[in-house]
Amino acid sequence: MGRASRSPLASIEHTTTRTQRILPLRTSLPSQSATPVQARQTQNLLNAIPSRRCFSTTTLRSRAKTMGQLRARNSTGPFSWKAALLFVLTGGGMLVYFRVEKERLERKRIAEMSKGVGRPKVGGPFTLKDLNGKEFTAEDLKGKYSFVYFGFTHCPDICPDELDKMAEIIDKVNESTKGESVFLPVFITCDPVRDTPEVLKTYLQEFHPGIIGLTGTYDQVKNVCKQYRVYFSTPRDVKPGEDYLVDHSIYFYLMDPEGDFVECIGRQDTPESATKVIMEHINDWKREGRPLKTE
Repeated sequence: MGRASRSPLASIEHTTTRTQRILPLRTSLPSQSATPVQARQTQNLLNAIPSRRCFSTTTLRSRAKTMGQLRARNSTGPFSWKAALLFVLTGGGMLVYFRVEKERLERKRIAEMSKGVGRPKVGGPFTLKDLNGKEFTAEDLKGKYSFVYFGFTHCPDICPDELDKMAEIIDKVNESTKGESVFLPVFITCDPVRDTPEVLKTYLQEFHPGIIGLTGTYDQVKNVCKQYRVYFSTPRDVKPGEDYLVDHSIYFYLMDPEGDFVECIGRQDTPESATKVIMEHINDWKREGRPLKTE
């Protein structure tokens, strides 16, 4: 019994010493050579020793780094600077889109109002001749955006100024459309007696070779002026060499590819502002996927 009582005490001292260095596993079993009493006492002592887990310093450093990253991420909230930048860019893009779309719908609304019931329609069927003697009708304006101006070659100052503006507009629109040829500038004379095809051809060449000149008989010219709501005061019966006054409206009429009036460009407009208006309508037409002639 004395030997048996010393043995458990020795086991306790041995177990306590090893526990300070490295703890034994709870699942360790007593030696098979021990007596049942020794085994039971040893097992009770093992169960009484609190268990601890040992972690390597590597695991501690790894966990500390991960927790630091989590804290850093949580400190910024749900958004990072990249997400904030994306949010700002997306919001700005949407604002620009809605503003452009709003302006497009407003232009479309104004154009539709000009076709409304009870309003005088600008434009309509007519028959004239170009400077090569070929018949030219309102159907020849369709398929492109046409830019129609009414004037006469004996005009002292207004017509030359407006035709200079027209020449600049033609160049700017051609540059903006990259030479797609979707813009048709037209000059219709209000003085068919003096503005013969030969006179009109020489006159328009001084401003821009792209301007299409149109003339016709007195009744044909009067009819087209009526279609476009242009003031026409040219006398009918004029003797050769007789001097007379011609008065007319000073506007450029922008017509869409279907022959409908969409915008009026006046003397207050500059080549830059006029080009901006024209390109807005051309781009709106393209954006809607509607066809345009480029021949």
